[in-house]
Amino acid sequence: MEESIARAGDEPRGTVRLRLDLAYDGTDFAGWARQPGLRTVQGELEGALATVFAKHGPAPALTVAGRTDVGVHALGQVAHLDLTPAQLAALDRPHRGGPPPPSGVAALTRRLNGIAGLKSDVVVVRTSRALPGFDARFSAAWRRYEYRIADAAAFHDPRRRNHTLWHPAELDADAMDAAARSLLGLHDFAAFCRPRAGATTIRTLQDFGWSRDPDGVLVATVRADAFCHSMVRALVGACVAAGEGRLPVARLAGIRDEAERGSEFVVLPARGLTLVEVGYPEPAELAERAILTRAKRPALAALDKDDQIE
Repeated sequence: MEESIARAGDEPRGTVRLRLDLAYDGTDFAGWARQPGLRTVQGELEGALATVFAKHGPAPALTVAGRTDVGVHALGQVAHLDLTPAQLAALDRPHRGGPPPPSGVAALTRRLNGIAGLKSDVVVVRTSRALPGFDARFSAAWRRYEYRIADAAAFHDPRRRNHTLWHPAELDADAMDAAARSLLGLHDFAAFCRPRAGATTIRTLQDFGWSRDPDGVLVATVRADAFCHSMVRALVGACVAAGEGRLPVARLAGIRDEAERGSEFVVLPARGLTLVEVGYPEPAELAERAILTRAKRPALAALDKDDQIE
């Protein structure tokens, strides 16, 4: 067991694993995952990586903590990639006068952002050497999202229109918060997930609540070990139905326990949703966490396509 833990999440032999911390505006992306003929976050970043390492073998591929859906934004997305020694060495450029540019791992941040340009809607916040056992996806302990709604009681900031849902009526924030907190815990969230063949809908909803920011905008904080497809937007939609008085607060737990998708609420648009943070355990626990996560997802082939999507 100790030997398998030591290897879980480690980079392939002869390579160096790097962690990328990313932010992006999802408005003009067809989601994270690469798709033929569509502009995606993964496609843009891997295209830039192919440019950086054009003379040093196949371009490295990215593994991400959570594959965001069409139009979903991110401030705290995390991915990893594995570089060969030649690719790592290629990040060191000869220096000819002037302030020395970043070298080694730190240089990758500058080079990827340079390819994207100053007006890019995807930014590499930092690049770092991954800790032993780190896997961006399987080592993650939780993901935290926020959803913003400007109802009739809030200021409708036109600068945030692509990141905030504008709602025409005033919502009952207390009812929404009570409804959200009634859903916490380990449950089957099939009623709030788009069905996917072979994919589990059992999740631990660790935190879910609503508050108003200084502009009166309703902000949901949603944290879970992982999310299935459209889960956050469905949870938020059910809370809005409670905030409008169309659903009793107690009904949300009943919908969850019935474990079947119904028509009592609507799934809200993606533009109000942002992946804010991905949480990881202590360094010594990263590899073991990856093993445990994989063990909880036995139908791995199916889940690899569909799991951890919002």
